[in-house]
Amino acid sequence: MSNAYRGTIKVRFADTDANGHAFFGNYFVFADEVLGDYWAELGWDVSDVVNQDYLTFTVNANMDFLGESLAGDTLEVEVKSERIGNSSVVIGFSMRNLRTDETTGRGTFTYVFVDRTTRKSASMPASFRAALIERHPELA
Repeated sequence: MSNAYRGTIKVRFADTDANGHAFFGNYFVFADEVLGDYWAELGWDVSDVVNQDYLTFTVNANMDFLGESLAGDTLEVEVKSERIGNSSVVIGFSMRNLRTDETTGRGTFTYVFVDRTTRKSASMPASFRAALIERHPELA
């Protein structure tokens, strides 16, 4: 992914299932953790849900599972904006197991910005949109 944000996540034993590898649902958590850091780098404190006029709803999440991750493995997670709409953004992510150098998964999240009061679709905040486009000018 060009101009992607990268972070690492260590797979804990608690992240694994009865088969001994990372539980499939936790891959979304891993990607979401790194996504929060990416958005913070763009100037948005995702933990401040009280002082914003808007919220973001995840309206779609999908992933292709391509490899295995075990407890103790470190995953390099890349996240990148793939499409910017008026009120939505599609974030692509991929994960690589640093122990095996295998890509373990690839997917997307789609987020919609909504008005905090009405819960209806609302325009993305201009400052956040500008930060996304500055990082990914090809999406303008």
